[in-house]
Amino acid sequence: MDRIDKRYDFVLFFDVKDGNPNGDPDAGNLPRIDAETGMGIVTDVCLKRKVRNYIQLINPVNGEGGNGYDIYIKEKAVLGRSHVQAFKELDIDLGEGAQKEIPANLLDELKDYPLPEGMEIKEEEEGKAQLVVGVGADRSAIKEYIKENPPPKNLKKLINETIKEVKTRKPKGDEVAKGRDWMCENFYDVRTFGAVMSLKSAPNCGQVRGPVQLTFARSVDPVVALEHSITRMAVATEAESEKQSGDNRTMGRKFTIPYGLYRTHGFISAHLAEQTGFSKKDLELFWKALLEMFDHDHSAARGLMSVRKLIVFEHSTALGNKPAHELFSRVAHKRKTDDSKPPRDFSDYEILLDNTSMEETFKVVNVE
Repeated sequence: MDRIDKRYDFVLFFDVKDGNPNGDPDAGNLPRIDAETGMGIVTDVCLKRKVRNYIQLINPVNGEGGNGYDIYIKEKAVLGRSHVQAFKELDIDLGEGAQKEIPANLLDELKDYPLPEGMEIKEEEEGKAQLVVGVGADRSAIKEYIKENPPPKNLKKLINETIKEVKTRKPKGDEVAKGRDWMCENFYDVRTFGAVMSLKSAPNCGQVRGPVQLTFARSVDPVVALEHSITRMAVATEAESEKQSGDNRTMGRKFTIPYGLYRTHGFISAHLAEQTGFSKKDLELFWKALLEMFDHDHSAARGLMSVRKLIVFEHSTALGNKPAHELFSRVAHKRKTDDSKPPRDFSDYEILLDNTSMEETFKVVNVE
């Protein structure tokens, strides 16, 4: 595969209008704001999520692994399944699972009990069913789960008896390395952003330090979070309807930022790309994802979000020609309107590269 052999540093500008670009769950989902400066914040995790969603959208994959562009950290994913799949594909022994027939009088009760990860019910013909503990399941994690979520006595006995029959084998150092390489090869986000895959509840696939890293995005000017009262013309329950005599209205709150232009910085290491297999094709896909990620992520909560400028500094070597901070200082923003009025549109700003207005949305600058 054609690995990248140059270092890249980049600056990304995006904006939001009448929306919440990144809510803070610890603050009632209010937009993230630096309390000291009033600058808006969007986390790197939020931006990586957009990239992951875009890659998953344009490269749909059925099953684990797939065509090399599956996503490891995706919605509703059970990460351990990918680890087990990796070692299965590599034909590396993880031991043996176990299964035990479920007595007919316990089947309905067991179905009502939420089983821990690694256990499932396998139904067979003639109404019979087996309690299955999968290969590579973490027995200690299952026991801890049962301790915290105790089932009825008969179910607990059945579960414990099944666990005792499991024979697990931990991968050796060289096998962990093979598992890590398989994950990099099959999952775009692992070879791009890296991942911690040394899970207690799944076979160890090691850790990967990704070649692509992003900083938090910060607004170029202070932003203000507005609170709006909203009304839903419906209620959830009959009791609520009776209380309102059929009026059926529910009041709520919505938080938005009127306008904010955000700036984030990114770094791409050729040396780390060599370790993960991040290629030139992956790089081109990453630029495309950055430019188009908001076009497929619209929601009422986020308002209008748009990527405005992407400036990429391409070095001539893997080590690079200049420090990143020197390159970032070449990119600036300028208010085109009266500073006494708050900005409300991207047309209120001008993006400058070396004090020259930048007209392109995407520009590569060679660093000598």
